[in-house]
Amino acid sequence: MTDNQITQLLTYLLALMLTIFVILVIIFIIVKVKDNKRKKQEKPDVIGGNDVPSSGNTATKGYNKQSINKFMEFDKIEDNMIVQKNGSRYLMVIECQGVNYDLMSAMEQTSVEEGFIQFLNSLRYPIQIYVQTRTVNLENSIANYKRRVNEIESTLRKREAEYESNRQSGLFNRDELNAQFYELTKLRNLYEYGKDIIYNTEQMSLNKNVLNKQYYIIISYYPSELGNTNFDKEELKNIAFSELYTRCQSTIAALSASGVNGKILDSNSLVELLYMAYNRDEAEVFGLDKALAAGYDELYSTAPEVIEKKIAALDQEIEDKAVTKAEDFVEKARTARERKLEERKVHMDDIISEMAKMIIQDNEPYIGKEVATDAINEISKEQADRNKQKENNETEEKGEDQDEQKKAKRTRRARTA
Repeated sequence: MTDNQITQLLTYLLALMLTIFVILVIIFIIVKVKDNKRKKQEKPDVIGGNDVPSSGNTATKGYNKQSINKFMEFDKIEDNMIVQKNGSRYLMVIECQGVNYDLMSAMEQTSVEEGFIQFLNSLRYPIQIYVQTRTVNLENSIANYKRRVNEIESTLRKREAEYESNRQSGLFNRDELNAQFYELTKLRNLYEYGKDIIYNTEQMSLNKNVLNKQYYIIISYYPSELGNTNFDKEELKNIAFSELYTRCQSTIAALSASGVNGKILDSNSLVELLYMAYNRDEAEVFGLDKALAAGYDELYSTAPEVIEKKIAALDQEIEDKAVTKAEDFVEKARTARERKLEERKVHMDDIISEMAKMIIQDNEPYIGKEVATDAINEISKEQADRNKQKENNETEEKGEDQDEQKKAKRTRRARTA
């Protein structure tokens, strides 16, 4: 081969290698872009999140913290599950009973901590923790107590009538009557005890600050975790229920190691949970059972609009400020009248003297001019002497005050020295 042929062959090989390199770079860029899109779409759920997780083990992936309130954005409640995003997400909720950690011994606290660590290490799926504070409504308990006490009272009245009839019949000996009286006394004591419970419970219900905290763990499942397999909605719902039930039972078993008991909420309990979340202020007065009995079809209908609440609060604030302003001006007017009364008391002698002069002047034709003039002069002289005496008293009081101030200054100087 000549040198030209060798050079031409190397040129062809170099061009082919460059072409292959460019194709590989393009393929790498396309794969990278698709991978980034897939990661964005399959970002895993988090504590409080709503995004769809990618398939595989998500326990080692990072999670972004989001709002826990997003779990309440639901489409419907079905088969003990909360359905979200048109069936693209399913939730089950576990209600947990807390333990009194502070009253435990050191060994028991260590056991609880180790059990909770085991629970955290056993998690292979994201969970949400939700705490709901409720006002304790004792209305149903009081109604049940009253019903039971009424039944006991009815039985008591029958037993009393039977005992009285047996006692008067003379067919029973003393031991039998004593036994009947003993049973009657037990029933009467039970009735009195029930009445005391009702009274104490009603008094407790008057306290609006009786609160109770409920603890929940929310577990989610995404049908997209199955991959691209085609299932209809009923099959996806059954698969989601089976997977969520398995996860919840596993979570309950793991929590039991730390002494925390849990149970899966049924559909009615889920409705009550969401109703309390959406109607926190009104649920105490208008509970879920009353809302259902009234025929409400939506969970949001009992709560007034925010604007109405703001208007009511503004009206109350205006009324309070108006009452305060009225009280202030009434007090000012009362103070001014009292001050005027005090001034009239201080100048009462002068007012009496001036009024006496006017009376003498009006009756001058009857008492004579000379007598009237002498009387007026005497009154003026008495008035002048009284004013002079007041001035002397005021001067003496000022002098005493100045003496007291001088003594106080000398005392301070002596202490300083």
